[in-house]
Amino acid sequence: MILLAVLECFDVKGWLVFIFVFLLVVDIVRNRTPTNFPPGPWSVPFLGNVFTGLDFKTIDKMAEDYGPVFSLRRGSDRVVFISGYKMVKEALVNQLDSFYDRPIIPLFHVTFKGIGITLSNGHMWKTQRQFAHTHLRYFGEGKKGLEHYIQLESNFLCEAFREEQGGGFNPHYILNNAVGNIISFVVFGHRFEYSDENFQKLLRLANEVVILSGSARAQLYDAFPNIMKYMPGPHQTIHSNYHQITDFLHAEVVKHQEDWDPEDPRDYIDTYLTEIDKRKEDPKAGFNIETLVVCTLDLIEAGMESAATTLRWALVYMMNYPEIQEKVQAEIDRVIGQSRQPTMADRPNMPFTDAVIHEIQRIGNIVPLGFPKMASKDSKLGGYFIPKGTAVNTNLSSVLFDKDEWETPNTFNPEHFLDSEGQFRRRDAFLPFSAAHFQTDFVQLNPPVAGSPLQPLGYLPILSF
Repeated sequence: MILLAVLECFDVKGWLVFIFVFLLVVDIVRNRTPTNFPPGPWSVPFLGNVFTGLDFKTIDKMAEDYGPVFSLRRGSDRVVFISGYKMVKEALVNQLDSFYDRPIIPLFHVTFKGIGITLSNGHMWKTQRQFAHTHLRYFGEGKKGLEHYIQLESNFLCEAFREEQGGGFNPHYILNNAVGNIISFVVFGHRFEYSDENFQKLLRLANEVVILSGSARAQLYDAFPNIMKYMPGPHQTIHSNYHQITDFLHAEVVKHQEDWDPEDPRDYIDTYLTEIDKRKEDPKAGFNIETLVVCTLDLIEAGMESAATTLRWALVYMMNYPEIQEKVQAEIDRVIGQSRQPTMADRPNMPFTDAVIHEIQRIGNIVPLGFPKMASKDSKLGGYFIPKGTAVNTNLSSVLFDKDEWETPNTFNPEHFLDSEGQFRRRDAFLPFSAAHFQTDFVQLNPPVAGSPLQPLGYLPILSF
């Protein structure tokens, strides 16, 4: 009787208002801000700050308004953003054990599934990263190591440029081919012709993923994955592209299995197959074919995007600063000459070229927002409380343009990396990808890999528009 009386008190409009108020109260209770949590802008009930852009300029502006440690709400999740060299260093270096883990990113979790190198945690992350670090270094050294592959591929890159006969062209995919092949040598044991249709498809799919991942609609998927997975949008293209890429990588693994010799490993995949055989008694380490495919995808994505982007910016800045290009060319001619290729042994004798490469990576702002971390335990940062499990994003752009760390942060100035005697000097605030501990192994293996092909470009005519 009481229930019937209550039901009769409301018409349809009344019930809708009641349901809305009830859900609003539930949302407020579920998403209460923890005590002393980093501040941030007001958020829309149910949605949070999903309409706030996550580009680095927006993040820079909010850091000015709310301080170097602030937060946004994305759906029901809260994300902390850290800006400025001092605070980023505090999180990634001084409190390394507090911000060690990776959060689940729904957009990528469909493919990566919490395995591999980039998006795994705990025992699996440690074993996979250690394995990759050890064996990439092994294949990166020696007569047939990374330097040899860079030299070989540089010849193909320069030839592809010459074939344009001095006319205007878009170097995007030519550079992707070159960098992709250097990685392919180490991972697959062979390179691909620039005309190889399957390889070109792989590059196109990977490039499309990078572009679409930054779109607002794709980021909306991370906030509401259970709803967005049924709707059309760029996230569907991303998932489709990843499926095709992993099919390509799995086919490479199958080819390796057909003539695999554990006594004579040719590349990263061969050594991983051997490790699978050895680690059968340690399933938590995750050594299996599925993880091998994901690890290979990790290495290709991280290594190719960072290096190819550096080279594209290198061309832009060399064309816009011909006087600096001439000094680089003069140093190449003086140290290397025109009769041989550069080697890593030349690096100490080429401080200006080294400084130019580093400055390109700094001002090029290749990875404006570092890959998300997650608080591995209840922590304090900048005087604020950050609960365990909170996603944390580092604003690397704010580090590379920090006015307290760089003399002329908004100017292309290789002098940032030269001392008073003209010798190369390292800068603590040079974090183009992240703190060294968090860099993907292919990037960390040999930092100059992104710039080494710049030197053979010195054999080409002067670059211009």
